[in-house]
Amino acid sequence: MYKVLLVEDETVIRQGLRELIVQASPQFEVVGEAASGAEALQVLRCEVPDVLITDIRMREMDGLTLVSLAREMYPDLLILIISGYGEFEYARKAMEHGVLSYLLKPIERHELVKCVQKMQSLLDRKYGRSTLPIPESSCAAEPDYGEPRKIIRSVKEHIHQHPDGDLRLQTMAALVNLNPTYLSQLFKTETGINYSDYIADARMERAKWLLVNTGLKIYDVARLSGYQSPKHFMLVFKQQMGCTAGEYRDGYSTKKPL
Repeated sequence: MYKVLLVEDETVIRQGLRELIVQASPQFEVVGEAASGAEALQVLRCEVPDVLITDIRMREMDGLTLVSLAREMYPDLLILIISGYGEFEYARKAMEHGVLSYLLKPIERHELVKCVQKMQSLLDRKYGRSTLPIPESSCAAEPDYGEPRKIIRSVKEHIHQHPDGDLRLQTMAALVNLNPTYLSQLFKTETGINYSDYIADARMERAKWLLVNTGLKIYDVARLSGYQSPKHFMLVFKQQMGCTAGEYRDGYSTKKPL
């Protein structure tokens, strides 16, 4: 699932947009909503969305200011601006901030669908994603063991996209319609590494990326990397990296040009 932050000061419009987004693609999930740019920034400090969809004119902080700040936090964030104001100046400024597209209210459903599909295509390409096999039945008494490399590739992609999600072997096995024991053995055969070790490595890589590229608090980095306990995260990080998470971040910040 790709995470969407939706920012719109009119509740009815925001609810309608949420429904349209989900209808346009089941791969998109609205993980945060805000009625102003200021509220959106609070969400951005706790979540790392793949997509930001925002109105322009809002109280406290306008959408263009939000876009500028969000771009500083997450340079690769896909951004779609929605506004009731069609002046060229707004569109020009939006494009200066690297906005993917600019839609005017009232929004045409097919235009939003096109934008969502474009964003999904870009995200799929970014992550090298292929759709996880969907079970035809909730019963997996006779699972299909064909195409093992394709299945394991899908599992790996899911892990990297959702390091903070439920990655238990039983949960993943249900997603790909395989017996958990068989999936564990297949994963080790295809990758040369245990399933649990692969998850640990993926979560550590996400933590390192967040430390270097965001200003999130350490406990938020831990949570977004799949660690329920910040203390456990700090212990594991020190054991694997030979330094604390704070020291790791400081080390990279001193290397950045002034």
